[in-house]
Amino acid sequence: MALSKDLGFGPDEQLVRDQAKKLLRDSVPVDKLRVLVARDHHEAYETAIQPASWDENLWKQMVELGWTALAVPESAGGLGMKTIVSVALAEELGRVAVPSPLPATLAATAVLKAAGANAWLEKIAGGEPATLAITPESGSWEPGDTGVEARATGGGVTLHGKAAFVQDARKARLLVVSAKSPGGVALYVVPVDAPGVTVTPDRIVDLTRDQATVTFDGVNVDAKSVAAGEGKGAAAITAATPTILTLLAADACGAAEWQLQTTAEYAKSRVQFERPIGFFQAVKHPLVNVMLGIDRARSLTYAAACAIDEDPSDAPRLARMAKAAASDAGAFASDRSVQLHGGIGFTWECDVHLWFKRQKHTEQLFGNATYQRAQLARILEAAA
Repeated sequence: MALSKDLGFGPDEQLVRDQAKKLLRDSVPVDKLRVLVARDHHEAYETAIQPASWDENLWKQMVELGWTALAVPESAGGLGMKTIVSVALAEELGRVAVPSPLPATLAATAVLKAAGANAWLEKIAGGEPATLAITPESGSWEPGDTGVEARATGGGVTLHGKAAFVQDARKARLLVVSAKSPGGVALYVVPVDAPGVTVTPDRIVDLTRDQATVTFDGVNVDAKSVAAGEGKGAAAITAATPTILTLLAADACGAAEWQLQTTAEYAKSRVQFERPIGFFQAVKHPLVNVMLGIDRARSLTYAAACAIDEDPSDAPRLARMAKAAASDAGAFASDRSVQLHGGIGFTWECDVHLWFKRQKHTEQLFGNATYQRAQLARILEAAA
């Protein structure tokens, strides 16, 4: 099936993207981001609990603008817009490296949407930040793997176990939890402050996000908490995976674009041997290669977003390709941005480290390029 020539970018979609670009550029300039997450090295990496700083007023603006409702169906009180809108928004979030629960909320929205959990989607559309607690401590990204068990009791179901690599857990209010049960994996939505829930922050290199291990010690869940019944949870996660991968790819593309533009500007102003360093082939050729990598990854990312709406059967293939290409592009852009800034590029005072670390985190989420290509090989073998 041929995709739309504009990949879904109509006037409404472009309006949301332009609105996001302006708001984020004005609200999160580099100097503000530095103060927010990187005031000093000791606070960031050597305190007992790593900070999880974020601008809650900016989050309220995002909610007021309807960003949490973009991907929520109209039947659940949302705007029901195309996937390309959320992807374009994710790209802008990556471009400014904004600390926000929105990326995690968009991923959780994709899973709840696939599960048909409209009651919980209404809460997200209304501004409740959410995140996925679906990964075991082993780090497996397979939909059927989980470290949480659902046990039947006389009064209902209780959750026991741990979910690892939970993104922005200290910013979220709702946890979308996958749990093993006798009938297969089920999905539950649990308030982060529910009795029996313990959030233990991880120490990670990315200062623009926070990550945690969440422990469930006999957490009671009732029928209202069920997002997908026994045996239906893994299918919902599988259906949502192309969206999650595409959102991550978009974030990496946006961050890589910032790295490219910032490094190109530095190459114009830094003078060596009586010439701007951008004059030399050893500088300008790598920058061109960064640009080509970003364009390749962005093209695949937009194609995957369009396929999710227009050709869902091909979305897994394109999403795996997009995440692989974006992971590679982000890694290369990070390497070149630090190297081409010279000695200052390796310092805390140079802001490129914030994007470098975000890229490294994004690269590993839901599998790096090697993992994505292995999954892509399975898809192609199955289709042969």
